[in-house]
Amino acid sequence: MSHHTLKSEEECGDFVRGSCFFGVGGGGDPVAGMRMLKEDLEAGIALTWIDMDELDDGAMTCCAWGMGSIAPRDPGETQRTMNRFGVSGPVHPRNLAVAVQELERYAGVKIKAIIPLEPGGRNAPNPLSSGARLGIPIVDGDYAGRAIPEIVQITPCIAGYAPWPATSVDPFGNAVIIRQAVTPPMAERIGKYLAVAAFGSVGMAGFLMPAKEARALIVSGTAGRSLSVGRAIREAREAGRDPVQAAARASGALLFFKGTVSERKWEDRDGYMFGENTVSGTDEFSGRKLRIWFKNENHVSWLDDAPYITSPDLIVVVDSMTGEPLTNTVIENGMPVSVLGLPAPPALKTQAALKVLAPAWFGFDIPYRPIEERI
Repeated sequence: MSHHTLKSEEECGDFVRGSCFFGVGGGGDPVAGMRMLKEDLEAGIALTWIDMDELDDGAMTCCAWGMGSIAPRDPGETQRTMNRFGVSGPVHPRNLAVAVQELERYAGVKIKAIIPLEPGGRNAPNPLSSGARLGIPIVDGDYAGRAIPEIVQITPCIAGYAPWPATSVDPFGNAVIIRQAVTPPMAERIGKYLAVAAFGSVGMAGFLMPAKEARALIVSGTAGRSLSVGRAIREAREAGRDPVQAAARASGALLFFKGTVSERKWEDRDGYMFGENTVSGTDEFSGRKLRIWFKNENHVSWLDDAPYITSPDLIVVVDSMTGEPLTNTVIENGMPVSVLGLPAPPALKTQAALKVLAPAWFGFDIPYRPIEERI
């Protein structure tokens, strides 16, 4: 499905649901993502993605992404802090679109296509919506194939590309140009602290490059794949079939645990949501426990305290009853959940990629073993 326009609220819902599935616990709030697309539909704005092959080799592309923590925030405390700094409220409902415009203005180029950084319940709909409002399509693909917490973990950075020049625009009207950073991790740090200053998140645009170079870096087909998985979950529910099994079949995932969330802990630190969810097994997994550590997204798991599925492979937690993919923001004790896993895209399993995506990068002395060997 290389060229497609979302034409109904149902289809938008399928896309957001599937994008959230590949967001592996992070990737932004799907409620916010759906709200954006619904507003666009009501305004008659075409929500279209294209194939990279539709672009001329010299057509300029950029990557657009949200930067910040997915951790819940105290609205009262946020408002008090905003008042202290004289911030009255949002002025850019589509600040990611403004970041793209700022990048065009700074670099003196016309961007022909936007490449999402990653899938996710908000982080895929946001570039789609923002681009549509600028008359710029997104491509059917992204730079990771799954949601990731750090900019250094996407394929351009792995291949040696720098994100700068990059623009950062928050909802309140603050705009920053990152002309240069000493390293990509430092660019990530700057972006995160801009998000902290903006009470949680900013929209960013960077990785300017012609389509010929971008074509070699994208994980293709992720928009179409998200739509298919989201549709499969919905149709299974409507037909009275098991939506979890439908999600597994549509995505190529394996169901590797089922249970009830029995313990949950998290903290908001350095612009990321860190934490761990423990699932106590039910049915065929009765008497067993699965722990999942996350940094925004799910990255390391232990089955009965033995290392199990880890990044870069995907660990997806869904509601056992509805099949809805769950972000780590909304998971609560007592929830019945199913945990699915699927192999990471090949681009995330090279030696260079494993340096920034294997458990050691996150501080765990656990060797990466592909999910095909673990299960």
